[in-house]
Amino acid sequence: MSQGSEKKISPIGVFDSGYGGLTVLKEIRRLLPGHDMVYLGDNARTPYGTRSFQVVFEYTLEAVKFLFGRNCPLVILACNTASAKALRTIQQKELPHFAPDRRVLGVIRPSVESVARITRNGRVGVLGTPGTVSSLSYPIELEKWSDGKVVSTVQEACPMWVPLVENNELHSPGTDYFVEKNIRSLLAKDPLLDTVILGCTHYPLLIDTIRKFLPESIAVINQGPVLADRLADYLLRHPDIDGRISRNGSTDFLTTESAEIFGSKASLFLGETVSATTISIK
Repeated sequence: MSQGSEKKISPIGVFDSGYGGLTVLKEIRRLLPGHDMVYLGDNARTPYGTRSFQVVFEYTLEAVKFLFGRNCPLVILACNTASAKALRTIQQKELPHFAPDRRVLGVIRPSVESVARITRNGRVGVLGTPGTVSSLSYPIELEKWSDGKVVSTVQEACPMWVPLVENNELHSPGTDYFVEKNIRSLLAKDPLLDTVILGCTHYPLLIDTIRKFLPESIAVINQGPVLADRLADYLLRHPDIDGRISRNGSTDFLTTESAEIFGSKASLFLGETVSATTISIK
């Protein structure tokens, strides 16, 4: 971790309820290595997926306000559940009142726009957590933003995938069993799928196993590279925001849980040693 003074830097904020958003952070850092970053994981209150829309909204808003307090001009919700259950309300009802000059972006719309460019037959599958799947955010957004290119969406909830990733069981027989089971279930819902969205930011760590059980003809949407690419484009189109982001190449890692536990698990996602700071966002 590169440390930086809160007074001197204006970083991009990246927020997730846990660790999965680190796969997004990794890709953003790859495309924008000079931009300062601060990652916040609300690990003390994860998972968000089983919580109500109102609770997820309240937790996410607290995190956004905390990151604005760290002088972030822009916050990325690198969490599908927060993007599904809180982003729109924060953008439309909250920001105009308390931070009209700042922006909050999510992971769902960039993924949807990527699908619209890739799909050939308009038949799309979504692999996600139970919370993201039950929110119906992907079917709704695919219908709204795909310009009619998506004609059918099926979903599969994968409740075991996140625990398997976080317990470093990436290549175990149990992981093979659950990944194959969920993919078979998804394909049974629509055998003609040509595109699948990995609707959770943990899932890129399972990409080799996912690919083993998906037909080669099916395109896989990995949210990290997609969001990083769309963010770089967004900043080009919004120099007013980009110009406010400092460039020291620093990244701070914050967690609402044990800094030691966060550091050990985060290292799995980033492939580097991570030192974190425990904070309270209330």
